[in-house]
Amino acid sequence: MTAPKTIQLSKLSKLGEIFQWLNSGKHLNRLAEPVLWAELEQEQAQYELLFQQLGYRFRMDGRGFAWFHTDDANSNVSKATRNLALVLMVLFDFQADNHQQLGRFSDWLIDTTLLTAVFDKHRDLLQAESLDVDSMVQVYDSATRYGFAQAQATGWRLLPAAARYLDHFQELAQRQQQDNQDNNEIVLAETITEEDE
Repeated sequence: MTAPKTIQLSKLSKLGEIFQWLNSGKHLNRLAEPVLWAELEQEQAQYELLFQQLGYRFRMDGRGFAWFHTDDANSNVSKATRNLALVLMVLFDFQADNHQQLGRFSDWLIDTTLLTAVFDKHRDLLQAESLDVDSMVQVYDSATRYGFAQAQATGWRLLPAAARYLDHFQELAQRQQQDNQDNNEIVLAETITEEDE
């Protein structure tokens, strides 16, 4: 898709709402905000050009979420982001161990029963970051404000933007698996070398 040379603001009827949403640090998700998402998708080239000219690093993922990317974060955002990353990583790990399809994370109901089970499995890691079940609830409330989760009557459901964290989890898991395989190959090679001597 080629970017248009001029921006036709008349086509961007939801510009104010979309800009306010993204500029507040939130992720816009097709599931949570279908009207805004439809316009963003329909006028993607216009929005990309406008935001670029305004100096924003706009990202739109085909899995159904968009955000303003930034490398700079204040200490509060960094801590919130770090806590969210940790809470989601332990959730993904727990669900993988329980044979849940990670790509279907939006189907999971994250309630206090699940949070307690995740906490019990990863207690040492979570406590090292001063997190308990109550603070995990606060992290999911924060995830709701930033477009990573949607509050439900009895918990939360992850929104498509959580795929950013899933991608990192899977990358780390793949790296760990490769490191383990490399270590096994080194041990095997050393064993063979010792037997040959």
